[in-house]
Amino acid sequence: MSEQSKAVLKRLTTEEKLQLIAGADYWHTFPVERLGVPSVMMSDGPHGLRKQTDQTNALGLGKSVQAVCFPTAAGTAASFDRAVLRRLGETLGEECRAAHLSMLLGPAVNIKRSPLCGRNFEYFSEDPYLAAELAVSYTQGLQSKGVSVSIKHFAANNQEKRRMTVHSVVDERALRELYFPAFEQTVRRAAPGTVMCAYNRLFEGGTYCSENKRLLSDILRGEWGFKGAVVSDWGAVSNRPASVAAGLDLEMPNSGDLHTKALTDALESGALRPEALDAACENVLDFVFRFAEAADESKYAEPVELCAEHQKARTFARESMVLLKNNGVLPLKAKQKTAFLGGFAKQPRYQGAGSSRVNPYHVVSALEAAMQRGNLSVEYAEGFGAADYACNPVLLQRAVALAGRCEVAVIFAGLPDAMESEGSDRQHLELPPCQNELIRAVARVQPNTVVVLHNGAPVRMPWINDVAAVLESYLAGETVGEAQLDLLYGDFSPCGKLAETFPLALQDTPCYDYFPGNPKTVEYRESIFVGYRYYDKAAKEVLFPFGHGLTYTTFQYSDLKLSAKTFRPGDLLNVSLTVENTGDYDAAEIVQLYVEAPESGTFRAQRELKGFAKVFLKAGEKRRVSMELDASAFAYYHTGLRGWHCESGSYALHAAASSRDIRLSACVELENPAQAPSIYDAARFPSYQNADLTRVTDAEFEALLGFPLPPAYFEPGHRLTLDSSLEESAQRLPGRLAMKAINLSLPLLGIVLKDLGDPKSLLAGVTEMPIRTMAEWAHGMINREMAEAMVSLFNEEHCLRSLYTLAKGGLRTVKRLLTA
Repeated sequence: MSEQSKAVLKRLTTEEKLQLIAGADYWHTFPVERLGVPSVMMSDGPHGLRKQTDQTNALGLGKSVQAVCFPTAAGTAASFDRAVLRRLGETLGEECRAAHLSMLLGPAVNIKRSPLCGRNFEYFSEDPYLAAELAVSYTQGLQSKGVSVSIKHFAANNQEKRRMTVHSVVDERALRELYFPAFEQTVRRAAPGTVMCAYNRLFEGGTYCSENKRLLSDILRGEWGFKGAVVSDWGAVSNRPASVAAGLDLEMPNSGDLHTKALTDALESGALRPEALDAACENVLDFVFRFAEAADESKYAEPVELCAEHQKARTFARESMVLLKNNGVLPLKAKQKTAFLGGFAKQPRYQGAGSSRVNPYHVVSALEAAMQRGNLSVEYAEGFGAADYACNPVLLQRAVALAGRCEVAVIFAGLPDAMESEGSDRQHLELPPCQNELIRAVARVQPNTVVVLHNGAPVRMPWINDVAAVLESYLAGETVGEAQLDLLYGDFSPCGKLAETFPLALQDTPCYDYFPGNPKTVEYRESIFVGYRYYDKAAKEVLFPFGHGLTYTTFQYSDLKLSAKTFRPGDLLNVSLTVENTGDYDAAEIVQLYVEAPESGTFRAQRELKGFAKVFLKAGEKRRVSMELDASAFAYYHTGLRGWHCESGSYALHAAASSRDIRLSACVELENPAQAPSIYDAARFPSYQNADLTRVTDAEFEALLGFPLPPAYFEPGHRLTLDSSLEESAQRLPGRLAMKAINLSLPLLGIVLKDLGDPKSLLAGVTEMPIRTMAEWAHGMINREMAEAMVSLFNEEHCLRSLYTLAKGGLRTVKRLLTA
């Protein structure tokens, strides 16, 4: 705690303390002007500023300032480039300072447990080591400019379905090995100003993350040494006194009167200790004073040059795209007669829908970029609209005819906004049927067919054997078209690698049987076997493996050397090799280092990424590449020891171009005198020994959890509370009527929320939202009295009185809106 914070804390009144630990509105902290405590502003935007100009808006319905839209995390993770993430952080930090923002809400580092998660475009990877390395670099870059990150969402927030209420049932080992490392490493190595807690429930008993003492105090602060402030996700607080006691410092946004009385009563009764309130105030004060300079409007008055930032975005986008397949058709030549097909050529999808949506400076499509070049022989046919689902025969026929007349056909395809958004999960891995039909039809008449994808997560490619090349653009930001042409025409070689596995089918995914779960719980029965850890262990065929990515050249690996033949905990092991560019193009190679544990009684992944290095080589050039490993590269989490453990034995180290393209291998003997008996033997965990995840029984999963499975369903006719959702309320007539009314409002919802995604998906998110969160997001239009009246009405209690309360409150809201 700073001396400045200590001095202020002594002079704060109880009322000021209670105000300080809640937002002043949606985006500002509460000022205490008499003591010189300023209000600082925060903004959404892991990949670009979404600074709201409308203070009464939490969902992005109001206008946000114009800003450069950079590639989303799904893409920047594919760069495997710490320097790119550092520069992206620095760039966003500079933009924040110019906009007088003290905090940017990001990075989002939740693990991609399933490719269906609607928010995967905002997350880095299925791999915790890669996610951690990139999160650390991004955080260091952003905070070097005096702006705080808010690393999110802590923890086990891996789906959108019922994200605000669901109990994530995860075993301790999986939490420690997969879902915690990106948070832990960022805390230990980059000192983030804030950590944002998730909505969901966690651990035995299903305590909300916002009031989870074990998560926020014991682990985050006690084990990892976090010194910043814990911030709630917007509307994530259920029990405010319990959250303060557990270690949640700042509640966002301001919840009006929802929690005020509960806090006051808890202090008066002794249920909440004053010391806990003081601790929360200390952390908020430290955060405000540490990052207040960025919000000072008397400084940094010069606006950023958006044109220059746009060019940076173009560089980042090039680094983020992955060449999945190429039979030699790429790079294209300027004089080749080329057909650009598909609605995304003219209207590209470049970012995801939801709270991270940026009001872009200037979006450049591939077609516009081609016209700007002026020397390309390109013709365009729509083929399908960017939002189309069903095929238009006329558009299809025109596109196929054009493709047949050209030397090359480039189809710009992808997922429409309505199919991928915050607030709802995808239902399948398919592209719209009209796109698959066009790709197949064009490939029949044009052997040189190239597919360029715009999507935030894996898709199926039933036509993969029929096309000549596939370029995965992900959601590449506003310079998407310029970056695509830079790569398609060979100005630069693609260099990205997949930060996630592309499965052949949804049924192949490790959590297929368990995602998105039940009304009350989602069971992570796959445990540590997420992504390539599962596919490689189970020897399951995939469309494209983790780490895969092609360039326009070839690389040769040689002379793998280890600095020692034996390794002991506490040592450092240097691994080096020579990489040579043996082709004709200058390009970068991403060398991946995987560690394979010896066979033992403990189930483990086949191999795990524990190092990577990106090296740029001119044609014919070669260079030594080095990576350093410590004990963490060999350890697994031993719940019996409540800590990490290294088993003795011979470990294989693999230098690879992907998790399935191993180029060189060597072994090191690990010697650890402090051995511990395995508690993960085959007799207790037969399904996990060979990653046979379809056979995980209740008993086996409970043995792994260490506690009984919590109820997955609500008791019929259970009593509703402020934590209940509209979805739950449908068990009784008033709730069913409310749901019907909301469904009838879908057309209007589609107009009002047109920029945020599919209305049906948004509706699902609203109906799964707790009543308390609906009230909190309503910015005073629904007070606590009205929220409690809603609960009573849905419980069919005091119906007339509840209706009167709601009518009175609604009238007050209408008057307020009319006089605003």
